[in-house]
Amino acid sequence: MGITEQDRGYLRQCIELAREALDAGDAPFGSVLVDSAGRIRYTDRNKVKTKADVTWHPEFTIVLWAQTHMTEEERATSTVYTSGEHCQMCSTAHGYAGLGRIVFASSTAQYMQWLGELGVGSRRVRSIPIKEVVPDLEVDGPDPELAAEVRKLHEKRFKAMVSATAEDISEEVEGGGGRLE
Repeated sequence: MGITEQDRGYLRQCIELAREALDAGDAPFGSVLVDSAGRIRYTDRNKVKTKADVTWHPEFTIVLWAQTHMTEEERATSTVYTSGEHCQMCSTAHGYAGLGRIVFASSTAQYMQWLGELGVGSRRVRSIPIKEVVPDLEVDGPDPELAAEVRKLHEKRFKAMVSATAEDISEEVEGGGGRLE
């Protein structure tokens, strides 16, 4: 199908939600669930840190909400928009819940490339694309222009993490109580 201007409007909302997540101290991911009539039914942002729950991905909370608020047909004809391609946990839940199309601003491959370029170490769980988890699902993305915006959010996140780590080390050493070995 390809990404339309209408899709980009929803993706921009996802990026705003991702920005809210980052401002709150969470990873910058945001998602929007839209029904077949184009109505926004549910939105969320990453809250893994603020909720202290590793499953609080916005794509996962969309699944939980949709299962109790939408019929099977409504789920199948809906679209989930997201700032970043689903992880395998969210992809699996999406597939099992019978949700429809996914449109993402940035891909798993891009995210992994950015992590490498930013010097972030490898992840504990291997990242794989949605299509490897749910092969028959209609998926569109990434969008080059919007992916660049998402990258900036991740750069800001990881630069802040590096600064915080450097400050913690500096304070410990300068405070006289710590010693680097």
